[in-house]
Amino acid sequence: MDDGTATTADSSSLLKNPTVSEHTLQLLLTASDTSSLENTLESLIETAKSHGGRSELASKKVLAAVLEVLEHHNHNHDIIALCFKLLRNLCAGDIENQNSFIEHNGVAVVSDILRSEVGSSSSYSLGLVRWGIQVLANVCLAGREHQRAVWEELYPEGFVLLARVSSKETCDPLCMVIYTCCDGNPEWFQILSSYDGWPVMAAIVRTASSAGFAEDWLKLLLSRICLEESQLPVLFPKLEYVDDPLGEEDTESKDGQFSSEQAFLLRILSEILSERLEDVTISTDTALFVYGIFKKSIRILEHAGRGKSGLPSGSPEVDVLGYSLTILRDICAQDNARGNRDDAESVVDVLFSYGFIELLLSLLRDLEPPTTIRKVMKQFENQDGIGASSSSLKPCPYRGFRRDIVAVIGNCAYRRKHAKNEIRQQNGILLLLQQCVIDEDNPFLKEWGIWCVRNMLEGNEENRRVVEQLEYQGTAEVPELAALGLRVEVDRSTMRAKLVNVT
Repeated sequence: MDDGTATTADSSSLLKNPTVSEHTLQLLLTASDTSSLENTLESLIETAKSHGGRSELASKKVLAAVLEVLEHHNHNHDIIALCFKLLRNLCAGDIENQNSFIEHNGVAVVSDILRSEVGSSSSYSLGLVRWGIQVLANVCLAGREHQRAVWEELYPEGFVLLARVSSKETCDPLCMVIYTCCDGNPEWFQILSSYDGWPVMAAIVRTASSAGFAEDWLKLLLSRICLEESQLPVLFPKLEYVDDPLGEEDTESKDGQFSSEQAFLLRILSEILSERLEDVTISTDTALFVYGIFKKSIRILEHAGRGKSGLPSGSPEVDVLGYSLTILRDICAQDNARGNRDDAESVVDVLFSYGFIELLLSLLRDLEPPTTIRKVMKQFENQDGIGASSSSLKPCPYRGFRRDIVAVIGNCAYRRKHAKNEIRQQNGILLLLQQCVIDEDNPFLKEWGIWCVRNMLEGNEENRRVVEQLEYQGTAEVPELAALGLRVEVDRSTMRAKLVNVT
């Protein structure tokens, strides 16, 4: 595979090429004070790295000459690579060069070469493709007119073709091009969410899933499309299929299983939400869609073994389960931070109406107890109140699954009386008290358990009375409650516990 590095070619033949005007060649050679085309381009690339150099070359009309060279040497990889690097540098923040690029039809020249390279060759230079996309990215930064020229030339088939190049070196600048175009023309985000646009987004996610990404442009694009524009319910199912450049789909699903691309998408969205908790607003429809994914994903618990690692686990179905749960955790935390606790239409309240708390407590109840409690159970095999028989209990499919469930419940219970009451009505108080322990399979379970217990007891006398009336069973004693200013005292004659203030 050609690595895009220029080699010394026959300079005299290039200078005598009748398809490039003598004026153009002389202009380039004079601007660089060299005697061969390759040396000329390499010299100009260095000159164009500085602001002053770009301005000087703009005054000499170098960019138009480079485009002419490209048009007549569009099969010479060495010349193309050098021209792309020079155009990229010339258009890096210099409006005169950016305007000249549009005026001399540079978008079409560069795009045609990229389409030809990617569409017809199995050994194209990744460097060449990357530099070509970087040229367009720098041009897009100039404004709407430039963005429109790039968008109209490449949307949608050209974007799909480039998105399918399996390299993060090309995926990053392509995401920059698309995001910059749409950010300057917000209505294009809607176009990107249309029937024609989904193959573009699906191809980008697939490439990033397999090849990775190094810059934030992908996150910015997915945040805007999936979260701010609430288009996750449309994109997520598209990743079950193989899209072709024209938007047609192979409708053969993968036996109803989640794909690695779907797991990757949820992973990135979970990271985005965690990083931008105060900036991104999640709509009710998107939250309910994630909840639907979570409910579908819990089927993995019927046959999953004990997870040996955290997320990502390497299993798409387990990762979809985990990342949908962490997204729900942060949605609930976001609702808390924005003071929506008393809003009847808040996202969390809508989730409540769909049996959210009941499902989470049911899942927690079906899991085998934390390792600390399992050790006690070995000593007291007939102990009551622990849960179902050990043969029917399920292990955590990834390290942290129990902790994430407890975290969601804790966030839901934060200053929400109806959530605190539902925990009590679902007989979940003792169950949550049992989570305030160290668990080898769930790092930070104790901390999240204490947070959860604090929230379900704060300002709720009914829940406090339930704790006080618990019969002492070994697992109801929770020393960590001291961090909340509480202590459990046990009446040895009645074997009942009482919750009292430490003070």
